[in-house]
Amino acid sequence: MKIAKYKFFFAISDLVILFFILIITSITINKILDIEIQNVNGNIWVMLLTIALLLLSLLIFSLNNLYKISLILVRSAHITAVIKSLFYLMIITIPTSFALFEIEFLKMLIIIFSFVLTFVLVSYTVRVELLRRIYSILKRKGFRKKIIIVGDGKPGKLLATKLAFENPIGINIIGFIDEQKNIGEEIINGKRVLGKYNDIQNVVKDFNVDELLIAYDTKDYEKLLCIIDYCSDAKINIKITSDLFKIIPQKVYTEKYANIPVIDVSNSYHNWLSIKSKRLFDLLIASLGFLFLTPILLTIGLLIKFNSKGPILFSQIRIGKDGKQFKFYKFRTMFLQKADDTDRKEKMLKFMKEDRHTGNSTKIISDSRITKVGRILRKTSIDELPQLLNVIKGDMSLVGPRPCLQYEFENYDNWQKRRLTVTPGCTGMWQVVGRSSVSFRDSIVLDLYYINNMSPWLDLQILIKTIPVMLFGTGGK
Repeated sequence: MKIAKYKFFFAISDLVILFFILIITSITINKILDIEIQNVNGNIWVMLLTIALLLLSLLIFSLNNLYKISLILVRSAHITAVIKSLFYLMIITIPTSFALFEIEFLKMLIIIFSFVLTFVLVSYTVRVELLRRIYSILKRKGFRKKIIIVGDGKPGKLLATKLAFENPIGINIIGFIDEQKNIGEEIINGKRVLGKYNDIQNVVKDFNVDELLIAYDTKDYEKLLCIIDYCSDAKINIKITSDLFKIIPQKVYTEKYANIPVIDVSNSYHNWLSIKSKRLFDLLIASLGFLFLTPILLTIGLLIKFNSKGPILFSQIRIGKDGKQFKFYKFRTMFLQKADDTDRKEKMLKFMKEDRHTGNSTKIISDSRITKVGRILRKTSIDELPQLLNVIKGDMSLVGPRPCLQYEFENYDNWQKRRLTVTPGCTGMWQVVGRSSVSFRDSIVLDLYYINNMSPWLDLQILIKTIPVMLFGTGGK
């Protein structure tokens, strides 16, 4: 995938800025404040810590959207993101600094204050003010992004019209891809049809296109996803603006072109190495988590056993990647019953068929069936912890779409079955940004957004956001 030039510009600039901040802080604490850092365990640790701090800073900046141009160009949002990044950086580096260096507490506070003050002043002066102005100059040539709009619907025409009069992010619309219009036919503002879907790869190569923007305003999910597949073959960045995906900018920060939300669907992470890396990460974290949590798991097991009759674990056949069945584990949270849960099935199927969220459509378990211990486990999602076994076995991943039941799978539309193209997860996009506040269709769209944006950084964000979901008891299904 092509990475926008401006992102390299800001990333390299950030490395220089951060290195400069570290130098200024070092001079301050050693010369002006006359504080000498004693008992450093070898200079190699200082070097490694510095490199780790720089790389960690870039990661935190990325997680706080500091490489999204629509945020960079808005001063207030830019400043807020910089301050948030500093906050997260401090949470991680302060305990590390205490562990590596033997420094008095008061002196450490002075060092931290010096770093924070320098960080804020330099970041505001250089990144928020100077680099933003430099980008405004460079966007006219070097940073200009060549885009082709796929489809000639209202969103695409609106965007092309807006950018003709106001273009703060340096976008150059080359033309349109459209299946219904003739090649060469003008769509708007002198922009013409350059080809049809089968011509996308050639058009991208001939015009050296940086990005495809799918503008889609009909209600056919299946057709939209087919268009995304066509565009994916071009191996460049793909963004989409469509009412069908409107739940995403409501729940996730996305870029805006001329104040129109655009959603990244580049699907750039599905290669052999990245998939194997994800599996290795899952296996490592799940194994360590299971060992670390063993005393807690045993305690919960005893509470379940003493609270009600029945097994500690509840197992169920679920549908995983590519429609394969596997045995899914949870802590038992309900009293045993002999009959099939037809009431739950009916409510779930009704929820699946509704186009919008009705307020209580995800509450599909009768409260009378839940045990006292189970109520707490379900509220905090602790009942999901045995799924670490599923992760270790390879049936599940730590992050991914939730696995479905057989009758749910049988009632999926074809486009909804695409959520089964990856390994299901213990937590996912829907669980941390939507949960009980979105419709079933919107939950599928959020899962598809995750599938098309899978990366180590996105997984890390979702895992981190899962913690407050558990702590504040917004769990459920």
